[in-house]
Amino acid sequence: MYTNLVDRFIKYAKINTRSDEKSTTIPSTQSQVDFAKNILVPDLIEIGLEDVKYNEENGFVTATLPSNIDKEVPTVGFIAHYDTADFNAEGINPQFVENYDGSDILLNQEQNIVLSPKDFPNLKNYIGQTLITTDGTTLLGSDDKSGIVEAISAVEYLLANPDIKHGRVRLGFGPDEEIGVGADNFDVNHFDAAFAYTIDGGPIGELQYESFNAAGATVTIQGKNVHPGTAKDTMVNAMTIAMMLNNKLPASEVPEKTEGREGFFHLTSMSGTVEEAELNYIIRDHDREKFEERKQLIENIAKEINESFDEERIRIEMHDQYYNMRDVIEKDMRSIEVAEEAMHELNIKPILEPIRGGTDGSKISFMGMPTPNIFAGGENFHGRYEYVAVESMEKATDVIVKIIELIAK
Repeated sequence: MYTNLVDRFIKYAKINTRSDEKSTTIPSTQSQVDFAKNILVPDLIEIGLEDVKYNEENGFVTATLPSNIDKEVPTVGFIAHYDTADFNAEGINPQFVENYDGSDILLNQEQNIVLSPKDFPNLKNYIGQTLITTDGTTLLGSDDKSGIVEAISAVEYLLANPDIKHGRVRLGFGPDEEIGVGADNFDVNHFDAAFAYTIDGGPIGELQYESFNAAGATVTIQGKNVHPGTAKDTMVNAMTIAMMLNNKLPASEVPEKTEGREGFFHLTSMSGTVEEAELNYIIRDHDREKFEERKQLIENIAKEINESFDEERIRIEMHDQYYNMRDVIEKDMRSIEVAEEAMHELNIKPILEPIRGGTDGSKISFMGMPTPNIFAGGENFHGRYEYVAVESMEKATDVIVKIIELIAK
């Protein structure tokens, strides 16, 4: 049915498009630029889409499937990202496991790397299916090249079957989602859709319109270093202050002890000497009021510790990263209602759960275009144990086609 889906995925997956959070360019790596310009753009033109463009300012490739009906219906968009996460992406060598039998999968014999249902019980959901895995030395890039090829396959199918009625459809493929900046410069006016979907979820059925509210905090601590032999009443150890601050945060409100809609403080990195220390946190909560309280708590702790010294020792730089897209989407639930109907018609049970993270849609929704997230099919993203079932990618493509059909009714 989707004759080029798997071949296109393998072609795209093999190309290194890893993003780089230390870069200041857009996209953050030249390999992403090359992929967008030399692979995506020609492929979209070849299948017959219109208005295919690469935006030099934001790195997005956009394209249009024109309407084939006379009446006015909302334009719908589908968005995916072409960068991959911070894990080895050089020399990606996808492997096929046909008719998976539920046993351990030897990814790499030389290094004895095994994908086992003991560690990843979701594998049992794919017995009898065809899995695409890594060779154990790289990630796969199903996040989010699965989403890209599913969107392309959907519109390719509609072009090959003009008897299926549809409105105008927009595609958008962008960079740097994995480093949190990809959608910062997304051009909503140019994209020109009533609503859209990121195709960036995991297993079959995922339909998400709640994300975290997110902030980042850099805590800089100034100490005072003197010779330890004469340090009494003089030395101020920045690392000790850092530990003091961290220990005043709620010990149970960390990623490894929370789930569902529970928020957290996550210490992502720390460095220091007696003279100076730095802590980096991400702060997350689905509830906006609790989110603001979390940010205030870390400020209050810093203030309390500062007051115990004769000068300011702790400084905090905090910035909001994205907000819970539910605040936008719940005002216009068409995108969710259509996606649910599409899944029901395809005998897929929608799984509406909050994302314990964010997507490009979190930012794009606040730009004025509601953009929930639907499944792309992959599992174990961002590492050597990543895999995707061919059947899951086909199901995701089915959902995209069905959404487009339903909007045209």
